[in-house]
Amino acid sequence: MITGLDHLVLVCPDIAAGRAAYEAVLGRMPAWQSEDHESGTASCLFRVSNTSLELVAPAGQGPVGDRLRQVIDTDGPGLASLVFATADLDEMHRLCTRRGLAPQDISEGQSRDLATGARRQWRRFRCDDARTGGLRTFIIQHDAGPLPAAETPPEGASALDHVVIQTRDAERAAALYGARLGLRFALDRIAEQWNTRFLFFRTGGLTVEVVQRLDEPRAPEAGDRLWGLTWASDDLPAARQRLSGLGLEVSEIRKGRKPGSEVFTLRDGTLGVPTLFISHEGD
Repeated sequence: MITGLDHLVLVCPDIAAGRAAYEAVLGRMPAWQSEDHESGTASCLFRVSNTSLELVAPAGQGPVGDRLRQVIDTDGPGLASLVFATADLDEMHRLCTRRGLAPQDISEGQSRDLATGARRQWRRFRCDDARTGGLRTFIIQHDAGPLPAAETPPEGASALDHVVIQTRDAERAAALYGARLGLRFALDRIAEQWNTRFLFFRTGGLTVEVVQRLDEPRAPEAGDRLWGLTWASDDLPAARQRLSGLGLEVSEIRKGRKPGSEVFTLRDGTLGVPTLFISHEGD
């Protein structure tokens, strides 16, 4: 029933600074910008070929903005939510109820783009955090006003290759993403050389990668952490050169863990999100 990862949410203290940071990281302009005076927030959404990244920041006074300030003061900026897409929200709500995810009631939402005046509408629900390893997890169905198609410069990020989630309970994660949410469970691998167990789930042309350190005891009571992002590049040397030319700190290009892949690390300018760029043999 889930068709892909609709978007991830990244909270930041200032929307203008966040926008500038991710224009640099992704090599593109935002596809959508909006403000919600009632909630006290502003948002900026970047579109790549298989998902989107939404930056959300406090703006003015409002209950959501006030909570964001508290979160940022305590934890700093960072990834906050996973939002999966479905073509049948009512059926997905029924399935999530039957599968023990205790979803909240379906709510409606809308947004107006500040640049064009275009409007979007959607419906969504949130699963109970206690049933999703502590991660804020939403399911969404867009009803009107799709985002503009992504246009990717060769030196920019073309897609999200994978999102990394850290866990202290791989068995719980396998049950959540594979059985309850219904993502395709592609791989369960223990890599002794990295002292890590990897679980790979595929959806909508990207991977949700769940990792558990083998030297840490299983801790079902510990919450999972939405940790890092790996962006796909059609021209990895050009992407590295562009980021370096902007004054950002990047590593040298090296072989990736997956055979036939190459990667480099972006060490700053990401609002605290561990970030890689990757290309695959034959891309």
